[in-house]
Amino acid sequence: MISLFWIGLVAFLILALALDLGVFHREPRAQTAGEAARWSLVWVSTALLFNLFVYLAYQHHWLGIGYVNGVAMDGGQAAAEFFTAWLVEESLSLDNIFVIATVLAYFRIPPESQHRLLYWGVLGALVMRCVFIVSGLALVQRFSWTTYVFGGLLIVTAAKMLVQKEGDLNPERNGLVRLFQRFMPLRSRLHGTAFFVRSANGWYATPMFVALLVVESSDLLFAIDSLPAVIAVTADPFIAFSSNAFAILGLRSLYFVIAPMIAQFHYMKQSLIFLLGFIGVKMLLTHHVEIPISISLAFIAGILAVGVLASVLGSKKTEESEERHFDLVNQGLRAAWRVVVGIVGATVLALGLAMLVLPGPGLLVIPVGLMILATEFVWARRWLQRIRGNGTTPAPISIRRAS
Repeated sequence: MISLFWIGLVAFLILALALDLGVFHREPRAQTAGEAARWSLVWVSTALLFNLFVYLAYQHHWLGIGYVNGVAMDGGQAAAEFFTAWLVEESLSLDNIFVIATVLAYFRIPPESQHRLLYWGVLGALVMRCVFIVSGLALVQRFSWTTYVFGGLLIVTAAKMLVQKEGDLNPERNGLVRLFQRFMPLRSRLHGTAFFVRSANGWYATPMFVALLVVESSDLLFAIDSLPAVIAVTADPFIAFSSNAFAILGLRSLYFVIAPMIAQFHYMKQSLIFLLGFIGVKMLLTHHVEIPISISLAFIAGILAVGVLASVLGSKKTEESEERHFDLVNQGLRAAWRVVVGIVGATVLALGLAMLVLPGPGLLVIPVGLMILATEFVWARRWLQRIRGNGTTPAPISIRRAS
């Protein structure tokens, strides 16, 4: 009977995609930022409504749903896992958007054709996520040691993002494109929204289809990254796939909202790096220290908030002082360093606080986190001094910005 939930979810996804391309975007046209923002709000609201449905279904165990490995899951736990997994996938979509923007600019896909290309890209992404998540969860349940493999994969991905340059993407060297060229010739000229055109000499693939191949191949890599990320949050296949599906449905609208402002998101990459690192560490500790979903959700939201706030403040400084280019570079590096210190220190501090109620040397880890934060923040130095002074947790003090 649980399969009815899967049938209903797949039917809803097919209906949403059919209405999107067949009704609301039947004619090729450029999507404005305002329209994209409204559609993004629609998809976010839909995800939150579905989150409410998850809570009710798992709370009352409709049709026997809500049992993971024979253990009952209540509605609050299910809703928290869905929202956390959805938030993680939405944040990882930001990096995907940067790649998509590079690909569309490289192939010079006009704005009126971009929505159709992204539509088919989303369809392929949904299929890949379903296959990866279901098989990945089955693998973890069968072989528990694979959790360490997935956790290590996330940490390697975070390290790769740390050293990867913005210009590393080269669509011409894409392996899938080079393989496709052996079977079908390519044309250099666009033909509207057509992926293939026919001439007297046979069929040809247009740059639209080549761009779609590059987008799909890059999304395959993102699917490999998001698989361990969602497995670290939930072991329920329905929650894992549905959370990813709703995040992917809103990817197209989110792209048209964020793509024009990509240059302003200076520090989101650093946030994504620490987000992947945190989830990787969580998976490595899963058999030793269980981090509650509420702490994971709060920490992930904090990481993203720091990245957004730093990006907004950084862009304002850039607009106000464009004539002082070298000063801005120094300020940007300084701000980036403070973001790094803040995220690393907050991570260690959060783990230490979690160890006060979970197994672990919390009283030793908390001062380490404060020591990291104290390199840049006055309030952390004061807390650290009080801990060293009386050996107990200090009373709350006023927080002031470092001069």
